Amino acid sequence: MNNEQETPKEKREKLRQKELIKNPGGALRDGFSRGENANLSDFSEGMGWKGTVLLIVVLIVGYILYKLFL
Repeated sequence: MNNEQETPKEKREKLRQKELIKNPGGALRDGFSRGENANLSDFSEGMGWKGTVLLIVVLIVGYILYKLFL
């Protein structure tokens, strides 16, 4: 595939794969510290915009119910 036809997501994935091959120990360390350094875009990237909106609505409704009953 030509670089001009690649989407930004494909470019990021290709760079990530090259980094994993070059430095497997760093990838292991990143996996252990992912909870500390998490990025919201990593979480919501696979869900799409509808899933992200649904998650936000569920969190808001959950917070409101928590405040009402506790």
